[in-house]
Amino acid sequence: MDQKVASLLSLCVKAGMLRTGEETVEKLLRNESAQLVIIAGDAADNTKRKFTNKCFYYKKPIRIFAERGDLSRCVGEQNRTVYCITDAGFASRILEQIDTQSESS
Repeated sequence: MDQKVASLLSLCVKAGMLRTGEETVEKLLRNESAQLVIIAGDAADNTKRKFTNKCFYYKKPIRIFAERGDLSRCVGEQNRTVYCITDAGFASRILEQIDTQSESS
């Protein structure tokens, strides 16, 4: 995992701008607080499909990024596959870093 993304995710946690878990993220999408949804690459296909469809419907960006263990270490939550950034500033920086990393891969 890219160190810049890991640092930004850690900062989001400290700032209270990151939420985890499927139910929580669904609620944030419905009330339009979600700015970015991140799904672990090793999440179930059904989970990926479900949140891809929800993000498309609510017009929110989504990225499939890293693995469950790597993301869990960054945010201090074990065994989570769905993450939501609720701050637009953090979301844009993280999107930029993820997209830059995937372009260079």
